[in-house]
Parts: sequence; C-alpha cells; structure tokens
Amino acid sequence: MTENMTGEHTPLTVAQAIRARRSIRHYLPDPLPAEQLTELLDLTLEAPSSWNVQARYVVAVTDQEGRDGLVRATGGQPHPGEAPVTLVFVAASRAWRGDLGDVYERARRNDAWNQAFIDGFSQASLDFHEDLERRGLLREYAVKDAMIAATYAMVTAASMGLASSPMNGWDEEEVKRVIGIGDRDDLHIALLLPVGKPAEERRHPGRRPLGQHAFDGRFGRGLPGAPVSDPAYAAVSTPEPAVAR
Repeated sequence: MTENMTGEHTPLTVAQAIRARRSIRHYLPDPLPAEQLTELLDLTLEAPSSWNVQARYVVAVTDQEGRDGLVRATGGQPHPGEAPVTLVFVAASRAWRGDLGDVYERARRNDAWNQAFIDGFSQASLDFHEDLERRGLLREYAVKDAMIAATYAMVTAASMGLASSPMNGWDEEEVKRVIGIGDRDDLHIALLLPVGKPAEERRHPGRRPLGQHAFDGRFGRGLPGAPVSDPAYAAVSTPEPAVAR
C-alpha cells in the first residue's frame, strides 16, 4: 500500500502490486485483522475456475498448533511459523461429482446463464471430467484451479501491503493431517502461502529480458519490439530456447 497526504493507506494497483511483490521468509507477528483476512480470501476465490466447479479450497491456518505443524511439514522452514496466517490451497479432484445445483442457480439469478445454457453446460462438464478421469488427469486439473487462486491471493496481499511467499516444498500427508484432511484421498495440497507484514526487505533479483521468454505465435519466434538482451549484462551469455528450426 501507499500513503496519501493524510497518512491513510491506499491499495496498490494490480500492476504496482505485481511489480512490488517479493517472496518473504521472515514476518512480523502482527495478526491480520479479521476484516482484512476475509477480504483477502473473498478476492482470492474470485479467481476463475474451470467449468465454474470451483474445485479448490483455502484453509487459513492462524493458530499456533497449526502453524507449528506446518513448520514441521515444510522441513523446519521459518515462514509458516512466523507469518500470522498461512493459506493452504487444497485441490478437490472429485468436486465435479458433487451437487452443483447452487452454482447453476446463482448463475441463473445473476442473469449470467439461462436454463438452456445450464442444461448443455452441465452435461458437457460431466463428459469433460469423465474423460479426465479415464486419462488419470483429475488431480492435475484441480491443482491448476488451486494455483490460479493462489496467484490471486499473492497479488491481493501485495495490494494490501502484505508480504507472501509461495511454498512448494512440504510433506503432503503431514500438511493434510495438520488441516484435518488426512483421511481424504480426493483432496490434495497445491500450495502453501504464508501471508503477513514483512520483517525483512528483499530486492528484486530481476527477470530475463521479455524477448527470451515471450514469443510470437511459435515457440522461439521473436516478439516484435521485445528486447532479447540487456546491455547492462552484455558480457553474460544468455541461453536461447531449445527450438526445432
């Protein structure tokens, strides 16, 4: 957040939040106000969801026992213990089999979908997920939904002046036990995201020039106007993407 002339904080824009966000490992113990946490979660779950099945959940771990458990589950890493809240993103690989009547009714009330659309959409969604099941891709597909939501959480937290750090190194079974789903084989851990006020400052390590990772229509084909080298690091060799030419 930034301060205006009266000393009040104003949220960052999306672009400002993306450019300001860094992964932080150490946090102040200050708890998040309940209203702020609720707003963070509400905006997180506005993330798009395939077929609007919403096959992802977020568990906000704030109690000391839970935070200590997440420290153990992550091999002793400090941030889940120091941050006042860690968001655990859970992917639900069988959510599509549940009753989605409330999803369709809400869409109808919002004048987003009519009944004819819902009838066709619901059957197409069922067919799609049955195909994923045959190919063994249900977990992967649900995890993608959860990761999109986690990205929304990181940007939202940054806009609020909060730090975060996406964590992908943990014992899944231990994390599941900590949040009370140890017996659920239909629920999977996608990501851990500690959130809070930073106790350290981290400088941006930089990214490679746009032209090395963004292409025009085909992998490896130059994007018009996109730089492929940085004059400040001209002496450092930069790898080219592996492309069949």
